[in-house]
Amino acid sequence: TDQIRECLTWTPLLRPDWACGPDKNLDDVIEVSAVCLFDDSGRVLTVRKRGTSGWMLVGGKPEPGENARQCAIREVAEELGVGLDAARLRDLGTFHSIAVNEGVPLTAHVFISDERVSPSVHAELAALRWVNPADPGDGQAPLNTDLVFPLLVSAGECRGAEDRVGPPATIERRSACHH
Repeated sequence: TDQIRECLTWTPLLRPDWACGPDKNLDDVIEVSAVCLFDDSGRVLTVRKRGTSGWMLVGGKPEPGENARQCAIREVAEELGVGLDAARLRDLGTFHSIAVNEGVPLTAHVFISDERVSPSVHAELAALRWVNPADPGDGQAPLNTDLVFPLLVSAGECRGAEDRVGPPATIERRSACHH
Protein backbone atom coordinates (compact mmCIF):
# COMPACT_ATOMS: atom_id res chain seq x y z
CA THR A 1 0.00 0.00 0.00
CA ASP A 2 2.83 2.45 0.79
CA GLN A 3 4.42 1.60 -2.58
CA ILE A 4 1.10 2.32 -4.32
CA ARG A 5 0.60 5.65 -2.53
CA GLU A 6 4.20 6.70 -3.31
CA CYS A 7 3.56 6.02 -7.00
CA LEU A 8 0.42 8.13 -6.99
CA THR A 9 2.13 11.24 -5.63
CA TRP A 10 4.07 11.47 -8.90
CA THR A 11 1.13 10.90 -11.26
CA PRO A 12 0.80 13.96 -13.54
CA LEU A 13 -2.45 15.25 -15.00
CA LEU A 14 -2.46 13.94 -18.55
CA ARG A 15 -3.57 16.38 -21.22
CA PRO A 16 -3.27 14.80 -24.66
CA ASP A 17 -3.66 16.99 -27.73
CA TRP A 18 -7.14 15.60 -28.48
CA ALA A 19 -8.36 16.88 -25.09
CA CYS A 20 -7.14 20.45 -25.56
CA GLY A 21 -9.36 21.78 -28.35
CA PRO A 22 -11.27 25.07 -28.15
CA ASP A 23 -14.46 23.22 -27.14
CA LYS A 24 -12.78 21.66 -24.07
CA ASN A 25 -12.77 23.48 -20.72
CA LEU A 26 -9.93 21.92 -18.77
CA ASP A 27 -11.09 23.66 -15.61
CA ASP A 28 -14.10 21.31 -15.57
CA VAL A 29 -12.89 18.14 -13.91
CA ILE A 30 -15.10 15.06 -13.74
CA GLU A 31 -14.85 13.40 -10.32
CA VAL A 32 -15.78 9.74 -10.01
CA SER A 33 -15.40 6.70 -7.82
CA ALA A 34 -14.50 3.40 -9.46
CA VAL A 35 -13.96 -0.19 -8.37
CA CYS A 36 -11.57 -2.87 -9.57
CA LEU A 37 -13.45 -6.18 -9.46
CA PHE A 38 -11.61 -9.41 -10.28
CA ASP A 39 -12.71 -12.83 -11.47
CA ASP A 40 -11.06 -16.07 -10.36
CA SER A 41 -8.56 -15.78 -13.23
CA GLY A 42 -7.36 -12.34 -12.10
CA ARG A 43 -9.11 -10.46 -14.89
CA VAL A 44 -10.56 -7.00 -14.16
CA LEU A 45 -14.14 -6.03 -14.96
CA THR A 46 -14.56 -3.10 -17.35
CA VAL A 47 -17.82 -1.61 -18.60
CA ARG A 48 -19.03 0.39 -21.60
CA LYS A 49 -21.90 2.84 -21.35
CA ARG A 50 -24.63 3.06 -24.00
CA GLY A 51 -23.71 5.29 -26.93
CA THR A 52 -19.97 5.20 -26.18
CA SER A 53 -16.99 3.18 -27.35
CA GLY A 54 -14.60 3.42 -24.40
CA TRP A 55 -14.18 0.75 -21.72
CA MET A 56 -13.79 1.89 -18.11
CA LEU A 57 -13.90 0.61 -14.57
CA VAL A 58 -17.36 0.34 -13.06
CA GLY A 59 -18.29 3.49 -11.15
CA GLY A 60 -19.55 7.00 -11.57
CA LYS A 61 -20.13 10.46 -10.16
CA PRO A 62 -21.03 11.02 -6.51
CA GLU A 63 -24.44 12.21 -5.43
CA PRO A 64 -24.63 15.20 -3.05
CA GLY A 65 -23.40 14.22 0.41
CA GLU A 66 -21.80 10.95 -0.70
CA ASN A 67 -18.19 10.15 0.04
CA ALA A 68 -16.05 8.26 -2.50
CA ARG A 69 -16.61 4.84 -0.90
CA GLN A 70 -20.39 5.29 -0.68
CA CYS A 71 -20.47 6.40 -4.31
CA ALA A 72 -18.48 3.35 -5.43
CA ILE A 73 -20.83 0.95 -3.63
CA ARG A 74 -23.96 2.65 -4.99
CA GLU A 75 -22.63 2.73 -8.56
CA VAL A 76 -21.72 -0.98 -8.51
CA ALA A 77 -25.23 -1.80 -7.26
CA GLU A 78 -26.91 0.39 -9.89
CA GLU A 79 -24.77 -0.63 -12.86
CA LEU A 80 -24.13 -4.32 -12.11
CA GLY A 81 -26.91 -5.35 -9.72
CA VAL A 82 -24.26 -6.36 -7.17
CA GLY A 83 -24.04 -5.37 -3.52
CA LEU A 84 -20.51 -4.88 -2.16
CA ASP A 85 -19.39 -4.97 1.46
CA ALA A 86 -17.84 -1.58 2.32
CA ALA A 87 -15.45 -3.27 4.75
CA ARG A 88 -13.97 -5.32 1.90
CA LEU A 89 -13.16 -2.31 -0.30
CA ARG A 90 -9.51 -1.23 -0.24
CA ASP A 91 -8.42 2.22 -1.34
CA LEU A 92 -6.10 1.93 -4.36
CA GLY A 93 -5.74 5.71 -4.58
CA THR A 94 -6.81 8.88 -6.33
CA PHE A 95 -5.73 9.22 -9.94
CA HIS A 96 -5.74 12.10 -12.43
CA SER A 97 -6.31 11.28 -16.09
CA ILE A 98 -8.58 12.12 -19.03
CA ALA A 99 -12.14 10.81 -19.24
CA VAL A 100 -12.28 8.28 -22.09
CA ASN A 101 -15.61 9.38 -23.55
CA GLU A 102 -15.72 13.09 -22.65
CA GLY A 103 -12.05 13.97 -23.26
CA VAL A 104 -11.84 16.23 -20.18
CA PRO A 105 -9.77 15.95 -16.98
CA LEU A 106 -10.81 13.20 -14.61
CA THR A 107 -10.17 12.63 -10.92
CA ALA A 108 -10.91 9.03 -10.00
CA HIS A 109 -11.04 7.58 -6.50
CA VAL A 110 -10.30 3.92 -7.20
CA PHE A 111 -11.00 1.01 -4.89
CA ILE A 112 -10.21 -2.71 -5.02
CA SER A 113 -12.70 -5.34 -3.95
CA ASP A 114 -11.71 -8.92 -3.16
CA GLU A 115 -15.34 -10.05 -3.49
CA ARG A 116 -16.10 -12.30 -6.47
CA VAL A 117 -19.24 -11.08 -8.21
CA SER A 118 -21.65 -12.25 -10.90
CA PRO A 119 -22.45 -8.95 -12.59
CA SER A 120 -25.12 -8.20 -15.15
CA VAL A 121 -25.65 -5.12 -17.29
CA HIS A 122 -27.97 -2.50 -15.73
CA ALA A 123 -28.69 1.26 -15.80
CA GLU A 124 -26.74 3.13 -18.49
CA LEU A 125 -24.42 0.25 -19.33
CA ALA A 126 -24.34 -1.38 -22.75
CA ALA A 127 -21.82 -4.12 -21.98
CA LEU A 128 -19.30 -5.46 -19.53
CA ARG A 129 -15.97 -7.14 -20.23
CA TRP A 130 -13.46 -9.07 -18.14
CA VAL A 131 -9.94 -8.14 -19.30
CA ASN A 132 -6.39 -9.14 -18.53
CA PRO A 133 -4.88 -5.96 -17.05
CA ALA A 134 -1.47 -6.91 -18.49
CA ASP A 135 -2.98 -6.96 -22.00
CA PRO A 136 -6.47 -5.37 -21.92
CA GLY A 137 -6.93 -4.82 -25.65
CA ASP A 138 -8.06 -1.68 -27.45
CA GLY A 139 -10.59 0.92 -26.40
CA GLN A 140 -9.69 1.06 -22.70
CA ALA A 141 -9.81 4.35 -20.78
CA PRO A 142 -6.47 6.12 -20.25
CA LEU A 143 -7.10 5.76 -16.50
CA ASN A 144 -7.01 1.98 -16.97
CA THR A 145 -4.11 1.57 -19.40
CA ASP A 146 -1.83 4.36 -18.18
CA LEU A 147 -2.34 4.20 -14.43
CA VAL A 148 -4.54 1.57 -12.77
CA PHE A 149 -3.75 -1.58 -14.77
CA PRO A 150 0.06 -1.19 -14.64
CA LEU A 151 -0.20 -0.55 -10.92
CA LEU A 152 -2.38 -3.63 -10.37
CA VAL A 153 0.03 -5.81 -12.34
CA SER A 154 3.16 -4.48 -10.61
CA ALA A 155 1.54 -4.84 -7.17
CA GLY A 156 0.52 -8.45 -7.92
CA GLU A 157 -3.21 -7.74 -7.53
CA CYS A 158 -4.23 -9.81 -10.58
CA ARG A 159 -2.48 -13.07 -9.99
CA GLY A 160 -2.97 -15.47 -12.85
CA ALA A 161 -4.12 -12.93 -15.43
CA GLU A 162 -0.60 -12.50 -16.80
CA ASP A 163 -0.59 -16.14 -17.92
CA ARG A 164 -3.93 -15.99 -19.71
CA VAL A 165 -4.18 -15.49 -23.43
CA GLY A 166 -7.18 -14.97 -25.62
CA PRO A 167 -9.81 -12.30 -26.20
CA PRO A 168 -11.62 -10.52 -23.37
CA ALA A 169 -14.94 -12.02 -22.23
CA THR A 170 -17.70 -9.56 -23.19
CA ILE A 171 -21.37 -9.54 -22.15
CA GLU A 172 -23.64 -7.21 -24.14
CA ARG A 173 -26.95 -5.72 -22.98
CA ARG A 174 -29.94 -7.65 -24.23
CA SER A 175 -32.98 -5.78 -25.44
CA ALA A 176 -35.93 -5.84 -23.06
CA CYS A 177 -38.31 -5.92 -26.03
CA HIS A 178 -39.09 -9.28 -27.64
CA HIS A 179 -40.89 -9.24 -30.97
